[in-house]
Amino acid sequence: MIQIDDLTFRYVPGQDPALNHLDLTIAAGEYAAIIGPNGCGKTTLIRHLNALLLPGEGEVRINGLTTSSAQDRKEIRRLVGMIFQSPDNQIVGMTVEEDVAFGPGNLGLPATELRRRVDSALAKVGLTGLEERAPYSLSGGQKQLLALAGILAMNPKVIVLDEPTASLDPAAKKVVYDRLRQLHRAGITIIHVTQDMDEAV
Repeated sequence: MIQIDDLTFRYVPGQDPALNHLDLTIAAGEYAAIIGPNGCGKTTLIRHLNALLLPGEGEVRINGLTTSSAQDRKEIRRLVGMIFQSPDNQIVGMTVEEDVAFGPGNLGLPATELRRRVDSALAKVGLTGLEERAPYSLSGGQKQLLALAGILAMNPKVIVLDEPTASLDPAAKKVVYDRLRQLHRAGITIIHVTQDMDEAV
């Protein structure tokens, strides 16, 4: 599913690389944890997986598509959903269902398919019944699940999470973990960035 060959990336030409000749293979259906201290390149790496960053050297391929190809990037970004540490940065809708519908709505889907995707995504993360709620009124854990629902509505093959539970209490963390395990069992490839070894385990 993911093949990285000899990836080198510098934020500023001439500076030390943030990623230096990195090779990585992740098979379809894997659940991979990426662990390390602040500043080691975890976020830089995962931003290459849906072409938010492009290689300075080397190649990143997702399901056979290459991020260096402009014509492949739209499909790569549909295939690879990203969830960041702060869900507030990803919420764009005035209501829960509007937020989940934003991504697939941009695909020009028929109204019936859009409705099906929104309902299915909310059911998968356990937010059915909150469709008309304002996202700001949700708890931190619910906001993270809302971000996940928005990604699921795009029918991704890969979900990448950048320290998604760092600001959540233990009960909210458990809910997020449980949902991720369910999605993994359904065949979605999960890449989970963390600084917490217990979380990685």
